[in-house]
Amino acid sequence: MQELQLLMKASLKYLLYIMALFVLGWGFTDYKTVFAGLILGMVVGLFNVWLLAKRTMKIGQAAVEGKKAKSVGSISRYASAILATMIALEFPEHFSIIGTVLGLVTTTVVVIIVFIIQKYNVNNEEER
Repeated sequence: MQELQLLMKASLKYLLYIMALFVLGWGFTDYKTVFAGLILGMVVGLFNVWLLAKRTMKIGQAAVEGKKAKSVGSISRYASAILATMIALEFPEHFSIIGTVLGLVTTTVVVIIVFIIQKYNVNNEEER
């Protein structure tokens, strides 16, 4: 569980840096709809990653205690992603659908990259 918490903390740090860049892009460029879509997608993606981590920790805790575990909540994560895309489709003057989808994907890509980096660092420390 400690590794998952460290992964989420590091991922959140990098995702907030990226979100700050998106906000700056929205504020200082002419591509407001693209950056608004990126922000919308990233906010929903952050929610999905947080929800997945929270439920994964609950499943791990239930496994340690020998209890039956619930699901990781795929339907609620899919529903939030669908909601974000529906918002982008409903308000194309404010949100770019491509930006929204890229924002949703960005969170997953960042978490995967942070996981690979942490795994690489752990393996290097074990070799020393």
